[in-house]
Amino acid sequence: MADKRVFLSLPQLSGQEQKYIQRALNDNWITSGGPNVTDFENDLEAYHGNEVFVAALNSGTSAIHLALILLKVKAGDEVICQSMTFSASANPILYQGATPVFVDSETETWNICPESLEIAIKSRIDKGKKPKAIIAVHLYGMPYKVDEVHAIAEKYAIPVIEDSAEALGSHYKGKKCGTFGMYGIFSFNGNKIITTSSGGALVANSKELKEKAIFYATQSRDEAIHYQHSEIGYNYRMSNVCAGIGRGQMKILNSNLESKKQIHDFYVDLFTDINEITVFKSASSDYNSNYWLSTILIEPNQNINKDILLQAFEKANIESRPLWKPMHLQPLFCNYPYYGNKVSEDLFNKGLCLPSGTNLDDSEKTRIKDVINKLFKE
Repeated sequence: MADKRVFLSLPQLSGQEQKYIQRALNDNWITSGGPNVTDFENDLEAYHGNEVFVAALNSGTSAIHLALILLKVKAGDEVICQSMTFSASANPILYQGATPVFVDSETETWNICPESLEIAIKSRIDKGKKPKAIIAVHLYGMPYKVDEVHAIAEKYAIPVIEDSAEALGSHYKGKKCGTFGMYGIFSFNGNKIITTSSGGALVANSKELKEKAIFYATQSRDEAIHYQHSEIGYNYRMSNVCAGIGRGQMKILNSNLESKKQIHDFYVDLFTDINEITVFKSASSDYNSNYWLSTILIEPNQNINKDILLQAFEKANIESRPLWKPMHLQPLFCNYPYYGNKVSEDLFNKGLCLPSGTNLDDSEKTRIKDVINKLFKE
């Protein structure tokens, strides 16, 4: 009998999700909005210190789209976006008819390079196209260079949309990710730190902006007895059932974060004596990653490279995955402006994501060790 598949990152349930789902069923409130949604937003706001205002939505992509709308990004505008990210960071730029301008990564955090960012801004201004926003990503939960990036953004008066889809629970200098930008973004997709099955959230710095986001997310219905609409609206609000899952998931957020760090430490120990492999980790104590996915770089030689390791894991029925392919290399985005060198391209060519689910057990870790020992130590 074949070994059961080891997946990249499966959700971990608290056992309390069903209670809140049942509440939604009992109340016959199974559509968007509702008591669970409000309470889930309150939970997230409390977790972040009540300094932020959270609107729960049906995806992180919706949150980025609404952030662009709130910033009045329109057709013909330009928006800077980190190139090394998932396509959901960039797609909403196209939704608005705007032009993405991609920027390379730096090697310490794998996130948007401050030097290339400023070069891009100056270049676009010289061309008469000052960017309307910057989308910076905390890749795999690692905070980007917040001080440097935001200093540049403030210098040129460009708002930052902080894509924290992968970074719930991460910190930079003691402050939680998702709270640095003009807007923050979270994702609660099935493989994230916590899940609502599908879902996301927009983080704003005022109650008024949160309420405006919810207005757009509920079809922009004006205050009137009849259904009246003066602005384009969207069906982006989180459902009461999904929010019930989120309420149960909040009970294990801190334990999930601890489990992710333990898995990261497992990989650090596993690869300690293997010169060809480097485990991605925080550059200093300023950066506190949630290690949503544990990732490695493989320095290729005649015996090993990324593809060989990926195939060895697959043969053992263990899921691994290349790093995100940079947006400027994607067929959809390859003709848009790009600033930088080949840092993100090099990371993509050398990097793998490894099984990082909070329910990764000892027997599965042993199977992972066996693959590595066979390749490197036998």
